[in-house]
Amino acid sequence: MANSGVQLLGFGLSLIGIIGLIVGTILPQWKMSAYVGDSIITAVATYQGLWMSCAFQSTGQLQCKIYDSILQLDSDLQATRALMIVGIIVSIAGLGVACMGMKCTTCGADDKVRKARTAMTGGIILLVGALCAVVACSWFAHNVIRAFYNPFTPVNTKFEFGAAIFIAWGGSFLDVLGGAMLAASCPRSKQVSKYPKSNSARSASSSNKEYV
Repeated sequence: MANSGVQLLGFGLSLIGIIGLIVGTILPQWKMSAYVGDSIITAVATYQGLWMSCAFQSTGQLQCKIYDSILQLDSDLQATRALMIVGIIVSIAGLGVACMGMKCTTCGADDKVRKARTAMTGGIILLVGALCAVVACSWFAHNVIRAFYNPFTPVNTKFEFGAAIFIAWGGSFLDVLGGAMLAASCPRSKQVSKYPKSNSARSASSSNKEYV
């Protein structure tokens, strides 16, 4: 029962993590304009994400524009996009595999060892997907920090972290935690080796009874 509870907890954390990855990938607030320097202008706030850039005015209007051409984007942004998409797809696939191997499901319930190994495989796949997302978020954050402290970057074009990158970070770490819990459900070899010993013990006791 304890192992089943760990599997359910890992499944729930992984599901929340995947939702966080999807929401963080869609939102445009991966980086926002930083108000640094002597003249601070707060009339317009600029946000940039993986798919679009937005301008939020003090009047409450939000104007967004989707990036026109993929080829015109920076290679770092394209790599971040690819890693996030791969991380989401791999995590969803791992969650599906882990669901088939959980104790609370009826798929292949006859072979408990195979179900445990299936859940462990799903957890490992989840860890791979989460690792892709962690690398994507960390790479994007590194580029933002490097551009911020670059002395040749104009003051009005400096950016800082937005809310979306923190959501994606949180989702990826929840995905790591859930995948680790599911991967820890590997069956122990000691539990399998107990059955032959008990059978041999029974046969020995029965033979002794016959001689008596």
